[in-house]
Amino acid sequence: MVRRPLGNHLLGPDTLLVTSDATSAATSDASEIEKLRELIASVRFVLWDFDGPICRLFARHRAERVAADLVGWLERQGPRELLTDAERVSPDPQVVLRAVGRRSPDSGLVAGLEEQLTQQELRAAASALPTAYADPLIRTWTAVGARLAVTTDNSPQAAGAYLEARGLTRCFATHLYGRTRQLDHLKPHPQCLIRALDAMGATASTALMIGDSGSDVAAAREAGVPFLGYACAESREERLRAAGAEHVVRSLEPLLRVLRSGRPVG
Repeated sequence: MVRRPLGNHLLGPDTLLVTSDATSAATSDASEIEKLRELIASVRFVLWDFDGPICRLFARHRAERVAADLVGWLERQGPRELLTDAERVSPDPQVVLRAVGRRSPDSGLVAGLEEQLTQQELRAAASALPTAYADPLIRTWTAVGARLAVTTDNSPQAAGAYLEARGLTRCFATHLYGRTRQLDHLKPHPQCLIRALDAMGATASTALMIGDSGSDVAAAREAGVPFLGYACAESREERLRAAGAEHVVRSLEPLLRVLRSGRPVG
């Protein structure tokens, strides 16, 4: 709320006019909605990152514990020199996997470690929490004619298990493109996006990727796919914008609102 002195007001120079910030807020909201409408106007294919935009994969089966378990498994195999001290205590299991992939790409350790992570992600999928508005957004986008795919650095099996539990399998059909044992194809490499586009017969200009990391931004840019960032916190939004994301939402609700306004897809 803003109070402004009105020096020439009939009731005297000390009279205050009370206005509200609501008008400017409403204008800003309408502007953001219009930007989203323009962004998705020609979208016929939506490529979703999994952990973040669709769900919180490690909401209950904690990522820190998974990373520690991977380190423990690796050390039981023998070599300790594959991880730095910082990587050994990282709370991110992907950091552990990528480090081994860089330093010992052709060893059986990569296959074994990737399988360990896949099993952990399958356990995590059973207790993952849905991202707010993701389920209805996925269903609505499917209902209005868009085709959807998952493009993730997580296991496609884990993504499939989660989607099945949420009753969302039919929205994606078989289009789940995730981590393989070729770790050099993890994002920011665009390989999983390109696989999705090729399988669906899509051109990059008619697709949209929804992601929550700088590597998602880079992969989408490399594939020529327009990008929408999802950031659940201000710090995450700052990182996405620093990575080059032009469009970022803090909630999926405005996107759902735009779709429900009745405009056709594509």
